Amino acid sequence: MAGRINDDDVKAVRDAVPIDSVVSEYLQLRNAGGGNLKGLCPFHDEKSPSFQVSPGKGLFHCFGCQEGGDTIAFVMKIDHLSFSETVERLAAKAGITLRYEEGGYNPSHQRGERIRLIEAHQAAADFYVRALESPEAEIGRKFLAERGFDQDAATHFRVGYSPAGWDHLTRYLRGKGFSDKELITSGLSQDGRRGPIDRFRGRLMWPISDTAGEIVGFGARKLRDDDNGPKYLNTPETPIYKKSQVLYGIDLAKKDIAKASRAVVVEGYTDVMACHLAGVTTAIATCGTAFGNDHIKILRRLLMDNGSARVIFTFDGDSAGQKAALRAFEDDQKFAAETYIAIAPDNMDPCDLRLAKGDDAVRDLVEPRTPLFEFALRQIVGRYDLETPAGRASALDEAAAVVAKIKTSSVQREVAVQLAGFVGILDQEFVVHRVAQLARWARDKGGDGRGDPRGGRGPGGPQDRRGGTPQQPAQASAAPSGPALNLRSPAHRTERELLKLALQKPALVSPAFDAYGADEFTAPPYAAVRQCIAEAGGAERGLGDNREYLVAVMDAAPNNTVRSLVTELAVEVFMGRTIDETYAGMQLVHVRLRAVDRRINEVQGSLARLGSNVAPDDLAAAQNEVWVLQQYAQSLRAKGADAL
Repeated sequence: MAGRINDDDVKAVRDAVPIDSVVSEYLQLRNAGGGNLKGLCPFHDEKSPSFQVSPGKGLFHCFGCQEGGDTIAFVMKIDHLSFSETVERLAAKAGITLRYEEGGYNPSHQRGERIRLIEAHQAAADFYVRALESPEAEIGRKFLAERGFDQDAATHFRVGYSPAGWDHLTRYLRGKGFSDKELITSGLSQDGRRGPIDRFRGRLMWPISDTAGEIVGFGARKLRDDDNGPKYLNTPETPIYKKSQVLYGIDLAKKDIAKASRAVVVEGYTDVMACHLAGVTTAIATCGTAFGNDHIKILRRLLMDNGSARVIFTFDGDSAGQKAALRAFEDDQKFAAETYIAIAPDNMDPCDLRLAKGDDAVRDLVEPRTPLFEFALRQIVGRYDLETPAGRASALDEAAAVVAKIKTSSVQREVAVQLAGFVGILDQEFVVHRVAQLARWARDKGGDGRGDPRGGRGPGGPQDRRGGTPQQPAQASAAPSGPALNLRSPAHRTERELLKLALQKPALVSPAFDAYGADEFTAPPYAAVRQCIAEAGGAERGLGDNREYLVAVMDAAPNNTVRSLVTELAVEVFMGRTIDETYAGMQLVHVRLRAVDRRINEVQGSLARLGSNVAPDDLAAAQNEVWVLQQYAQSLRAKGADAL
């Protein structure tokens, strides 16, 4: 069995691969101030960015779902990899050769499943690309040429061809060291009477990549009449391929989608090719399934749901396209972006449109013209006879139920007014009232009707996110008992600031901070973090390599809850405007002063409860302790940090 990866190599990988460059492969990041970046969290559904990345510290943290950690933790979480698989992938990206403590290098057959399956798909893509040049693949090259795609286009999109024999790819991948089990698991091969055979045979092949650009599956188009399979055959569900979570072309389009705040959703592989070649480089397509919630999440992370974002669907105008529009309109409630629909003349798809009228026609097609809500509502209304009162009433009932799903009240009212015009009802307020009534019924039927399940929390930091509610982001069993965390408490706010200083700017609070005990932090989560800092060597350790120090603090956490709070405090912005020695001294003094006052109250309270039952020596000792503490408190108030 392969040995443990050398610790120095793990550190080298962590330092060599910037966390912002890795995270940017999955979502759009923007400046959040204080040297941090922000984006929509990839680990939970949100509309306002609460996910922050600190490039300087090499950490990320989501203030919404509490996920956090370093580059390795991010890749492990988002791609469901083991620690060793993640380090190996990042090492390959950075060009670092890993050493294993038990000697030797990691044999390929011992590498993680995901990495092996990705490598199999990469090898298969290379095989298919070469096969497209073979005499047998003339039918595939002709198919592409008839649709306006030359060799350069095929090369750009890595289009290939799967030979018509039974096991050409299977034998090739076996020769590359892949086992039959791996080939079956990958979906590249399937069980035959005498062993594995190729899943794709005699077809044109499009590689399907994930957001990070790794090939996870294929789409295969039928070319011959004697092929009894479906017109398009996709990779089956595998450990790395989930059709509801992939978008064809996302690896090519993601940068331009983020840059332009626009995404164009088309229906097929050739439509994506046509759009990109025509200059519409934000085009993507689903892979054999309807556009759904998981696809929305991918796009929202890239668009970041800002006010200028646009999502344009190029559904055809037939009944299937109408159904798709209605379904997309319902899903659109999860978008903050405005959505539009583009239908070409004669219901041509972008590929046919490019062939018939050229690149300019494709670019003109996707210029937003018809809002998706308008198209969807007109499709509903168009099914009824609006010349009769009964027809108008029926059209209103069905369309109003769709409008009622709009969660933003101002937008809901605006669309309701337009619906009145579509139906031909002059009394706009009647339609607005009807829509609002349906919305209330839906909320009441759905539960408590409280609206946003996040309780109005925003990305602005702990004050926005908790608002004083006694939620405890780090109530670990290992944490000391005490009052619930409440950021309306001045004591808790100060303790939080001091811990942030100890993690982010240890030079401002060291060495004084390291003399503070965990019992000086009244919030149990903060006491747990203080203990982690102590076990990692104290804030003084952060005076050297700050990243190594933060990793050590996270490693000292007793559980994921405390570890999450560490990353949160390590990336959160400070409450003060000027973070200097004076500010740090104030936090140190306030935390210490409150601890001293608490101790004075404890001793005096004990004396009061015992009354005359206190032994003379114990009474003298207690009174002396109170006197010393009172003098210390007076000195702290008068001299500030100089008295520490």
